[in-house]
Amino acid sequence: MSTAQDRTQEQDLPYNVFARVCPSRGTLEHITGRWGALTVGALYEGSLRFNELRRRVDGVSEKMLSQTLQALERDGLVHREAQPTNPPRVDYELTPLGREVAGRLLALIHCVEGRMDDVLAARAAYDARRA
Repeated sequence: MSTAQDRTQEQDLPYNVFARVCPSRGTLEHITGRWGALTVGALYEGSLRFNELRRRVDGVSEKMLSQTLQALERDGLVHREAQPTNPPRVDYELTPLGREVAGRLLALIHCVEGRMDDVLAARAAYDARRA
């Protein structure tokens, strides 16, 4: 239960994702959006080239992956390194901040994966009640 003091301390934080104009909202959206979460999770395993990453994040279009990587790079979560080779080689890897975020995100992902039987049972029960 939240007290008035807790709410006051929350409001005193320099960033508050619950505030409409807080810049942390955009970063949270980049990380927790479908493609952002999967991209960050995939890069936790190590550096990947664009097409390797695209194959790892099954279903993402080239355009969406490119936009996602640009947003994550801008937020300081992903590092892009272009090699001056022919053809050009571009590698993506997590920054230290990106690794910290990915570790926390993967804990949530593993929790969800580990509880999918419960989720599927809850869905079936919900759908049965609605039918």
